[in-house]
Amino acid sequence: MSTIPAPQSPAGDVTEYVLTLVCEDGPGIVHGVSGAVVGIDGNITESQQFASAETGRFYMRLQVTSPASAEQFEQALAPVVARHRIEHVLDVAWRPRRTLILASKATHCVNDLLYQRASGHLPIDVPLILANHDVIAPLAQHYGVPFEHRAVAGPEDKAAFEARVLEIVQEADIELVVLARYMQILSPELCEALAGRCINIHHSFLPGFKGANPYRQAYARGVKQIGATAHFVTTDLDEGPIIEQDVIRVDHTRSPRELMAIGQDAESRTLRQAVGWFAQSRVLLDGTRTIIFR
Repeated sequence: MSTIPAPQSPAGDVTEYVLTLVCEDGPGIVHGVSGAVVGIDGNITESQQFASAETGRFYMRLQVTSPASAEQFEQALAPVVARHRIEHVLDVAWRPRRTLILASKATHCVNDLLYQRASGHLPIDVPLILANHDVIAPLAQHYGVPFEHRAVAGPEDKAAFEARVLEIVQEADIELVVLARYMQILSPELCEALAGRCINIHHSFLPGFKGANPYRQAYARGVKQIGATAHFVTTDLDEGPIIEQDVIRVDHTRSPRELMAIGQDAESRTLRQAVGWFAQSRVLLDGTRTIIFR
């Protein structure tokens, strides 16, 4: 992890900070961090921690109100950070995370993210929606979000599209990339470049159905539950660390159209939750799994 400089508040104002940290588990960590908070006249308004028996790592998330500047907070933390070799991020609570949305033709996930953002319920800032089809353009215009269409018809187009993704990530200082039903497999190189900051959503069925119309296949097989999974993107297709899942029971009375509506609603909710947790610094990686501080 790296330290993100927190925006400064006017003199005399109280700032609400979010501090996340990871280190080798051991005694004195919580005491040291709490002492640093006291040293800046801080008040801990939320505290969550977890020690992983599998990896021997300690994870912690704090929300702290304090009149101190970010620099003063860092200075107070410095001794305990050095003592326990802590990796940490200090930021301002509810600061909108700069988010690039990738899309194809499906509108439900994009619409939900933009609506939640516009309503003030999702702390993200979307400088651009990049899609390989132009279907999303009217939706982006409705919400006043810049939209860019780049067709992907072959390997050269795909390489150009991914190069554009990296260009936007650098130019706009993107913190999160969301695959909102973007129906292209990312190259291993792009997966590596976006490691830990790229979230994908896909339908989850038992059994898993692939192809253009999974809901029709689900109907034909008489599935009893459908749902969605949001996970970090890795070079292993659809096998990245899981952030959130949702499952809904269904029965034989549901038509393919109804199954699709139920599934798309689950996808939207699940992706929204995963993005929200990420934006609030509630998702930490513990090897191949995630620690979620709800």
